[in-house]
Amino acid sequence: MTDIDTLRQELEGKSPRAILKAALSHYDNIAISFSGAEDVALIEMAHKLTDNLQVFTLDTGRLHPETYEFVDRVREHYNLDIEVMFPDSAEVEDLVRRKGLFSFYQDGHKECCGIRKINPMRRKLATLDAWVTGQRKDQSPDTRNDVPVVQLDTTFSGEGRTLVKFNPLANWSSKEVWDYIRMSEAPYNKLHEQGYISIGCQPCTRPVLPGQHEREGRWWWEEATKKECGLHAGNIIATGQE
Repeated sequence: MTDIDTLRQELEGKSPRAILKAALSHYDNIAISFSGAEDVALIEMAHKLTDNLQVFTLDTGRLHPETYEFVDRVREHYNLDIEVMFPDSAEVEDLVRRKGLFSFYQDGHKECCGIRKINPMRRKLATLDAWVTGQRKDQSPDTRNDVPVVQLDTTFSGEGRTLVKFNPLANWSSKEVWDYIRMSEAPYNKLHEQGYISIGCQPCTRPVLPGQHEREGRWWWEEATKKECGLHAGNIIATGQE
């Protein structure tokens, strides 16, 4: 069993590549969760460190066409077998039957995200010992300020089972991520050229104006302190927010 506190102390202040290298050396059954620019930066680093890179993504059924094209470009660029996780069709059908296609505008995004994102994520993470995310501290001042480079995932660890989460880009800024993407000529979502920064489902994502924080483009009709879908619910708990 890896001592996470000791590992965190060893890796704090290290480069994202060094953190990724440590993650891949400590865990064989580990995968990168892929959806956006940060995750491509991680894939760009990781594919040079291992011949057995596992990558998965969530298809909620509500993504932009540009996002689907982006996933395929990443697949082809790195010759990756990206595992796509889908929501349970019966759960989606039940939600739409009861509340329609846009209920989240009235009663919040928690229920829809739970069905379309959290449940498929839980199925995948139940098969892993560790996972890698593109979380950065500066992505959301309210919920991600204290993101460590490695942690026990209390949200998705099951009974008698421990899941470890690595956040190699925790200390990087958005500028550092994009400098790396441009330098390495990695693929990126074309929506970034249209003012989108943080990109999720099409009905819940919009471009941001100059000077706005990137998370203001997500679930803009809700309070700023609730702009997490639940994939990183531990962030909200850690900061004492409901």
